[in-house]
Amino acid sequence: MLEYFLGSYIVTIAGLIGAYFWGEHVHNGTGLTCVFIAIVLGILEVSLSFDNAVVNAMKLEKMSHKWRHRFLTWGIVIAVFGMRFLFPILVVSIFAKIGMLEVTKIALTNADKYAYYLHQTHAPIVTFGGMFLIMLFLNYFFNHEKDVHWIKCIEAPLAHFDHIKGIEIIISLLMLLATQNFVPAEQKIHVLISGISGIITYLAIDGFTHYLEKHEEMQAVKCAANAAGAAGCTGLVSFLYLELIDASFSLDGVLGAFALSKDIIIISIGLAIGAMFVRSLTIMLVEKKTLKQFLYLEHGAHWAIGALACLMLISTVKEIPEIVTGGIGLGFIILAFISSINHNKKLERCLADEENKNA
Repeated sequence: MLEYFLGSYIVTIAGLIGAYFWGEHVHNGTGLTCVFIAIVLGILEVSLSFDNAVVNAMKLEKMSHKWRHRFLTWGIVIAVFGMRFLFPILVVSIFAKIGMLEVTKIALTNADKYAYYLHQTHAPIVTFGGMFLIMLFLNYFFNHEKDVHWIKCIEAPLAHFDHIKGIEIIISLLMLLATQNFVPAEQKIHVLISGISGIITYLAIDGFTHYLEKHEEMQAVKCAANAAGAAGCTGLVSFLYLELIDASFSLDGVLGAFALSKDIIIISIGLAIGAMFVRSLTIMLVEKKTLKQFLYLEHGAHWAIGALACLMLISTVKEIPEIVTGGIGLGFIILAFISSINHNKKLERCLADEENKNA
């Protein structure tokens, strides 16, 4: 376990030390309070991201060791600085029509004003993430080649929906149109643009990934050297794909973190600690081949994704507590884990009975 989580422990120690000194610097005597908030945020991030870890592990299984390492190193920088700090500032800058440097200054010196601006952009932000995740959810279950089903009475019929060309896009757009009907008039156009952007982003990344995978297969037949180059390119696109999935998962958590603290530095530290543990957990799932041992885990993760996406869309008009979002996602993972254990026990009994008959 230490092998996989050593980096997480180092980040945690460094982050908590940084939180203490930042707290003492901003408000003398609040260092320990900031440490406590960072710990709580880290725990919340981990509890909300089990499904994210499972989905990431599915993609990482097809990536080289080099790209797995980059996911843990480059990826954590992108996840922390990019998604937990820079992205909210960029969104506020766009929608509030304020320069990024000015927004950064507000975030560091006037936490209440920054939280207000961020709250105003909540609907477009979660709509983007929600539509991206809806596409991910639908593309997983709308697949007639998928022969393993967890909730068979639902998943088996859904698998044949992919015979209807573009059905995922149709359903996603209908959900988006339904959502924008309920948001305030001044936000309708922003929600619509953000949702369409989420769908286009998913289609672009997913389509390019499929193209590179096909190209890699063709090159592998022609020339091993070319195959290595194609594999590197596929690794890069898969890496970007994983970062976008992580970003979509983190949007709700970033916004919800302001319920505990309005200090963007403390929020970034706390979420960074959680994100690092999630990445370490992902690598462990891949290298210990946990997904192969527990058959239904990825099904549970994708049901959790579907639930999270729907909750994100609902949150555009009604606030949803983080404990509800995390509880539903974790519930799907636990149920899928239990079902996988029961499946393995049933399989073992069948094998034992077969051996007894042969004996």
